[in-house]
Amino acid sequence: MSTIATIRSSRVELSGQSARPPSQSGFVTRLVRLVRSLARWIGHLLERRRSRLALLEMTDDQLKDIGLSRCDAHREGIRPFWD
Repeated sequence: MSTIATIRSSRVELSGQSARPPSQSGFVTRLVRLVRSLARWIGHLLERRRSRLALLEMTDDQLKDIGLSRCDAHREGIRPFWD
């Protein structure tokens, strides 16, 4: 019994131009994934920074509600966004 190792879809030639070779389309796919991953990572860093800045703007009563002191909030708020 024979098994199929890989299955590749056939590409239709459009207006006389041949489709990209599979290696090139794989590169583009990996590049797109890398850019999306980088964008998500930067988004997480920015969200972390926004939440730390929000801690600095909270009143003492609000900080008490979430179980933090002013000193704790200040210590967290001044941390760099990448930390």
